[in-house]
Amino acid sequence: MEIFGGFMVMMSIIGFFLAVIWLIMPFVVFAIKGKQDRTVEVMERIEKRLAEMDTRLAELQHVGRPAASEPAAHVSDISPPDQDRAGDLPAS
Repeated sequence: MEIFGGFMVMMSIIGFFLAVIWLIMPFVVFAIKGKQDRTVEVMERIEKRLAEMDTRLAELQHVGRPAASEPAAHVSDISPPDQDRAGDLPAS
């Protein structure tokens, strides 16, 4: 009969832990929900700021365009193979 006594002690300890978890769980859920709501608000503010930046960038690009749609001259940074560029020279 001692086996049942040890089993009952073990079950009562497990039951106690489950009861504590059951009582704490609503507070955890509400805390997580509050953090999630704040995160959504922050993400909405970030999205608005990005939309404003996108609008400003489009306006600046529109203002910076030339009146005539001429292709811009392409400047090449290719130097002949026997010449070194200033950035390629070793430091002395």
